[in-house]
Amino acid sequence: MQSGLLRALRLGSFGGAPIVAAMIAGALVGSALGASPFVISQKDREFNPAEISIKRGEILRFINDDGELLHHAYLSSDKFSFDSGDQQPGSKYDVAFSVTGDYTVLCGIHPKMKLTVHVAK
Repeated sequence: MQSGLLRALRLGSFGGAPIVAAMIAGALVGSALGASPFVISQKDREFNPAEISIKRGEILRFINDDGELLHHAYLSSDKFSFDSGDQQPGSKYDVAFSVTGDYTVLCGIHPKMKLTVHVAK
């Protein structure tokens, strides 16, 4: 059984391509607004990816993918900071980067772990 909207689109009773294009554009905008966070894996004492560029307000999800190691992602700057606390294996921590700039995220347990985050408008 077809929905009324789908039936109308197939029959062409919505006035042609401009309406269909507007509906597709609206769906794409809706998808962008509900976009998933960017995943940052913490495994083998590394952030993966090691560098990322995002837009202000977008979210990074830090996931501890190590089987037995704790991780502790943090950032401390004059403009923006966060601290995940100790992350058990399998745990997730989301951060919305609300301030533009270039940042280096570190792991409080593994000092060689570094993630460069570029946040644009």
